[in-house]
Amino acid sequence: MEKYYETLNQLLVNLFNDILYIEEKALLIEEFKDISITDMHIIEAIGVKTPKNMSTVAKQLNITVGTLTIAINNLVKKGYVKRTRSEKDRRVVLISLDKKGKLAYLHHLKFHKEMINDTIKNLNDEEIVVFTKALSNITEYFNNKYK
Repeated sequence: MEKYYETLNQLLVNLFNDILYIEEKALLIEEFKDISITDMHIIEAIGVKTPKNMSTVAKQLNITVGTLTIAINNLVKKGYVKRTRSEKDRRVVLISLDKKGKLAYLHHLKFHKEMINDTIKNLNDEEIVVFTKALSNITEYFNNKYK
C-alpha cells in the first residue's frame, strides 16, 4: 500500500485542482460569462424539473439559506432564475430556472456527460464497478470527515 501512496496522493491533488479549473473554463463560455462556477452549481441544484424551495436547494449545496438568497437575487437579475409563490402555501417562495437558466443547465449537463463517457469509455463493466467503488470511498471519506 505504501508504494502507491505518493502516486495516489499526487493523482488526487491534481485531479481536484484540474477539475475546478477545467470545469470553469469549459462551462463559462461567452453565453454564460456573467455567472460564476458557483452560480452554475446553483443552477444545477435547482434543476429543470419542478420548482424548489430555498431551503431544499441550500441543503443540497451545503450552504445557508441567507447565502443562497444573495446568489439567487443576482441570478434573478441576470435572467437565469425566477421566483414564484407556491399555489399550496402563498408564504412559500419557489425558485426555478428561466429560459437562460435552462440553457446554462443543459450546457453544464453536456459537460458532465462528456466527462463521464470519456472517463469510462475504455473500461469494462468490472473496471467500472471498481472505479465507482473507489470514488464512493473517496466521497464517503470527505462526507464523514468534513461534513
